[in-house]
Amino acid sequence: MGKPRPHSEVKTIPALFEESSSRFSSNIMMREKRGGAYVGTSYQDIRKSVHLCAAGLMSLGIQKGERVALISEGRNDWVIAELGILFAGAINVPLSVKIEELSDLKFRVAHSGAVMVIASGGQADKIRKIRNDLPEVRLVVLLDDGGNSANDEITFSELARKGEAYLKANHSEFDRRWMALQGSDPANICYTSGTTADPKGIILTHRNYTVNAEQASALLPIPENYCSLLILPWDHSFAHTAGIYTLMMNGASMASVEPGKSPMETLKNIPINIREVRPHFLLSVPALAKNFRKSIESGVKEKGEKVEKLFHRALDVGYQYNGNGFDRGQYASLKIKAEFKLYDLLLFRKIRRNFGGRLEFFIGGGALLDVELQKFFYAIGIPMYQGYGLSEAAPIISANVPARHKLGSSGSIVPNLDVKICDEAGNEVKSGSKGEIVVKGENVMAGYWRNEKATSEALRNGWLHTGDLGYIDEDGFLFVLGREKSLLIGHDGEKYSPEGIEEAIVDHSQFIEQLMIFNNQSPYSVALLFPNKAAILQYLSSLGLSPQSDEGQVAALRLLEAEIMAYKAEGRFAGMFPERWIPSAFALIGEGFTEDNKFLNSTLKMVRGKIVEFYRDRIDYLFTSEGREVSNHQNRMIIKRLAER
Repeated sequence: MGKPRPHSEVKTIPALFEESSSRFSSNIMMREKRGGAYVGTSYQDIRKSVHLCAAGLMSLGIQKGERVALISEGRNDWVIAELGILFAGAINVPLSVKIEELSDLKFRVAHSGAVMVIASGGQADKIRKIRNDLPEVRLVVLLDDGGNSANDEITFSELARKGEAYLKANHSEFDRRWMALQGSDPANICYTSGTTADPKGIILTHRNYTVNAEQASALLPIPENYCSLLILPWDHSFAHTAGIYTLMMNGASMASVEPGKSPMETLKNIPINIREVRPHFLLSVPALAKNFRKSIESGVKEKGEKVEKLFHRALDVGYQYNGNGFDRGQYASLKIKAEFKLYDLLLFRKIRRNFGGRLEFFIGGGALLDVELQKFFYAIGIPMYQGYGLSEAAPIISANVPARHKLGSSGSIVPNLDVKICDEAGNEVKSGSKGEIVVKGENVMAGYWRNEKATSEALRNGWLHTGDLGYIDEDGFLFVLGREKSLLIGHDGEKYSPEGIEEAIVDHSQFIEQLMIFNNQSPYSVALLFPNKAAILQYLSSLGLSPQSDEGQVAALRLLEAEIMAYKAEGRFAGMFPERWIPSAFALIGEGFTEDNKFLNSTLKMVRGKIVEFYRDRIDYLFTSEGREVSNHQNRMIIKRLAER
């Protein structure tokens, strides 16, 4: 196993990659499915491809500091292209394949000033459609050969051939270019989702990335024999650093998901690929974690009522044994400990085989991961450790890890990062008090590209103001409470984050698909509710009712009301949350929040400002005596239309 690297040794990504390629030359760096099976490529072979790519870019006139955009599904060539761009001294602009709105794509390419775009076959047409309106883009490089390419397009294989010729004649210039890079040089411009205004381009330097990979590795040591299947989009800041660069730093390997003909087909390949790759750990987000759980529970249910009852008993025993993780086993009786071992042998081990049999843990990033979901995966023996970060911090700020964790928290702060909790005036509050999370360290961004105003608002005296609320407990664990901008504000000025309530209501109700709670200095809280059509219709059918009838509409609305009232006094979930924040009225909506309608951003978080603006009239109506009554005419009309959709 390679020796651990001392802190602050490597300042640039090319230097990091060169060192790893030397130390772990024969290790498999990347795994990609070809011809029906996963094929591994070593560090030394990836290194050759990276050099050819970089030299090819240099032969085409790419200069230090120029921007090159990259849009592709996760694959070997994604990493080769990014490293090639960086070795040439240029700046990568990674673009999300989820961007379907061409104006959004055009803004990012134009705003970054990209002079070249590297695109996969699946994304090339998007670029072609906006190509005529991008005068600064000199050339498009196609990762996939085949098909007709225009005069201003070349294939990746052509680029490699140009690189080979360039290296023969100019190898010293190639070495001089990447060796002259500094840690303070920009490596990436990563764009925010831009759902409330124009996207902001986050400038992350070479040192931002290398230090964050060091911080991650210090918190969570990664053996060189580890492999992870990178199931998140590779431009996603979490997958980028915690996946690509942290694995690379430690000589471990990364595998890509087999691409399907559609995003849904790619999603369906994930469980298959997990069994094939047999990863040691996975990076996940709450939406994926919930899908995994549903799949596990469906599989158990298919085995019959006896197995299902046994499974729930096993979960309960697991919850008692594990506690909050930090106190695991401390309060469990000998009987519970013995039962847990037995259930693990009989049930949980079989479930783990569906994840390849080697999976030790998940690391969760993105939105808040509810405690109940964490307890579930912990019980079955594949803990899902929550972390916290944001792209502006490259992105890792804290994480729970096997050696030290507490469920419900976002873990311990990474080494060599200062974190403080501040009040609204910017003053640091006492330990255990709530406030804004503010951080300072080498992983904090250089600023926002061509946006001095946003930069000065986020970076103050070297401190990054995250806009997230939280506190640090007596054991040093960071608890993140939600976005400051998404807080509910009572009529008396008291504030509360709605995310935990929303997740709990949705997770515990088969009839509610999505929920957004609103309170802006109002006497009571209200919500927008998108119902589960199939479940509602099935419920009405079981009663012999139709959504077209008055009786059916009222029955459906009373059912949904009861699901929410369960969190108020006398309800089965009473006391879980302060009652004043539980909605006293709701407006049914006929369309869910999606990325397509811009009500969810690229990390699947609700864009509250945009939702409130769009549904302003519906929300205002809920604060009238008529609107507060659940069976008002607006809600009844939505129920009536359920059968029509």
